[in-house]
Amino acid sequence: MIGPSIDPADVGVTGLFWLFLSYGYVLYQGANLISEGSELLLLVPSMAGLVGGVVLPLLGAVPDGAIILFSGLGSKQEAQETLSVGVGALAGSTIMLLTIPLALSVLGGRVDYDSNGQPNYFGKPKLRPKLRLMDELTRTGVTLTDAVRHGGVLMFLTTIPYFLIQGPALFLHGPKEDIAAGEHYWALAGLVICLIGLAYYMKLQLKISRENDDRGRRMAVLKKQLQKGSMSLSGAVAAQVNELAARAASEYQSPHNPATPLNTDTSNRGEDLNPPPAVASYLRELLSDGFRAYDEDKNGELDQREVYVFFRDFNESITEIEMQELFKKFDTDNSGYIDLDEFIGLAYMLIKLQDQKGSRSHEVNTRADQSLRTSTHLSANAFEAEEEEDIPDELTHLTPEQQQTAIKKKAFLLLLTGSVLVLYFSDPMVDVLSAISSLVKVSPFYVSFVLAPLASNSSELIASQYYASKKTRKSITVSLTALEGAACMNNTFCLSIFMGLIFFRGLAWQYTAETISILTCQFIVGAMMLASDLTLGRACIIFSLFPLSIGLVAVLEAIGLD
Repeated sequence: MIGPSIDPADVGVTGLFWLFLSYGYVLYQGANLISEGSELLLLVPSMAGLVGGVVLPLLGAVPDGAIILFSGLGSKQEAQETLSVGVGALAGSTIMLLTIPLALSVLGGRVDYDSNGQPNYFGKPKLRPKLRLMDELTRTGVTLTDAVRHGGVLMFLTTIPYFLIQGPALFLHGPKEDIAAGEHYWALAGLVICLIGLAYYMKLQLKISRENDDRGRRMAVLKKQLQKGSMSLSGAVAAQVNELAARAASEYQSPHNPATPLNTDTSNRGEDLNPPPAVASYLRELLSDGFRAYDEDKNGELDQREVYVFFRDFNESITEIEMQELFKKFDTDNSGYIDLDEFIGLAYMLIKLQDQKGSRSHEVNTRADQSLRTSTHLSANAFEAEEEEDIPDELTHLTPEQQQTAIKKKAFLLLLTGSVLVLYFSDPMVDVLSAISSLVKVSPFYVSFVLAPLASNSSELIASQYYASKKTRKSITVSLTALEGAACMNNTFCLSIFMGLIFFRGLAWQYTAETISILTCQFIVGAMMLASDLTLGRACIIFSLFPLSIGLVAVLEAIGLD
């Protein structure tokens, strides 16, 4: 046995309860560490494509995969019994991800529908209180983009291995040994198809990531990391800005050379102030929300003090004198204000300046900053999230290049620590779930179906709510496609572990009711994802599928299906 050597049978009811809470909490933290480490690597341009396409989806499935793997180990007879825990974890994870977080994402990310029945993402406010419940259910919702619809189709396709193993299982009866023998090569076929599907899915995600089609997800992750305050704006984006500028140079767009020293001569106000178009687009997408948040009088412009507070809040080591010089350079009409385009140019030049400074001590006058923030009545969060506690500056005293190096080290440490925790505690968690099922005299499937996702999938639930709460098309797309992707990984990576256990260990697949429940949920949700929008009413139907799926399994087993 891997993990703590505590026998759940020896600890009693209270001890069993605490073991579940302890192991569940550790698995939850391990999953969070894996998620955070993967997201940090998205901030490294040279690795973002590989991470977004392969590492992020694969590591996200590790907690569920570990529970499934350990449920099929031990003696053959014992493994056949505890495999129900793995099936419950697979079914519970897949169905939970496609129901509860998805419905809550719609609830948190919904906006009003206009008179033409289209989601109103540009209104102020985007969501008004409704007088009638029916209006809430039918007149609010979210847009489903092509990426979400594409994810629904992929989810359909990745269910094929279920049919490969379940088809023969319907016609095989008798002792478990005979059933296992009859399913043996079907399990091998299912394993091969799962691995092919996994390889194709990751290749497709890698292609999407390298073609920058997942820019919305990367941008959402970047904004999330900046909100935490553990790195500076220049440290987070300098490498990406330099890469975009270098790419523009190679395409003869005459951009700034990132290696060229910054010209602080304020008499030069020509084209030199304009970043390359690709860089300007990237920075505008990243900073426009913050620009509007710091525009105290809502006139579409910022004065020097507002700009200074903005960059100090994002941990930029810049003095008021340096800001004054930069501001004059971009305040071309000497009005004392700059608009969004001028602000983007200033941000680009500041990022270049910080990238060229080399090592420099990070001196922050906390009292002055607090005074400025108070006088402007601004939230410390420029992306419309709730106020958070201050986080110690982990990386902000480093140069952008040093921050990128530190990001890599921290990310790999988080990934390693999270993976070790998940692998170490998954095996004893399986034993605890089996012991709970024996105690309450309920099938291990039902116990695992309800309890396992609480430990292994809570991070996905929290992340999906965070992104959806931004109430934009891009943010809801990030939220929903992440949940669809998790289901696809369960259908390929996690199911391949099952197929491998059945084939290599000679176990029997006797989970017809469970399979029908998994497929029914995926096809209902997938069909809804093919529409152009999703109302709150339909989201409530999706939410109800979680308890209904448990009931469906119970009914099917009651009428004689295994």
